Amino acid sequence: MKEYLTSAIKRFEYYKTLAEQTFAQVNDESLFWLYNEESNSIAMIVQHLAGNMLSRWTDFLTSDGEKDWRNRDAEFENAITNRAELLTQWNKGWDCLFNALNSIGDDDWEKDIYIRNERHSLVDAINRQLSHYPYHVGQIVFIGKMIAGADWHSLSIPKGKSGSFNSEKFKKQ
Repeated sequence: MKEYLTSAIKRFEYYKTLAEQTFAQVNDESLFWLYNEESNSIAMIVQHLAGNMLSRWTDFLTSDGEKDWRNRDAEFENAITNRAELLTQWNKGWDCLFNALNSIGDDDWEKDIYIRNERHSLVDAINRQLSHYPYHVGQIVFIGKMIAGADWHSLSIPKGKSGSFNSEKFKKQ
């Protein structure tokens, strides 16, 4: 299970980095941009992710992942007002997640984890969040790309560059 946990942590770190690379490509005002009234800004998505992480990963081995103190609906309101607040919330959520994952011991793999009173294995609880967070990081990246337009710097393989990327990767040394 150690190999699985190491892999999960690596994936979480990757998605965290993708969002942070997006934050770096948009100006402060753009963090609060809304496509329309039904959409979410980058800041709202960050609030939601941070709220989810704090709820899911605080005492995750001993209490339900949907904490009484969480106000999920408020996560989709403009509470964050600047980049510094956004990054503070962002890092608080991720710190909670990584601290929780790094606290998992050998005996914990057999424990039942509850989220909204639904029983999960520890692996399933981790996978649930490993599916949820990239979904929202993808939204952050998409919004960032819309905002940055032609100034966007690809976070993976740029359009039209797959051949050269693969050629470099498979070059014999």
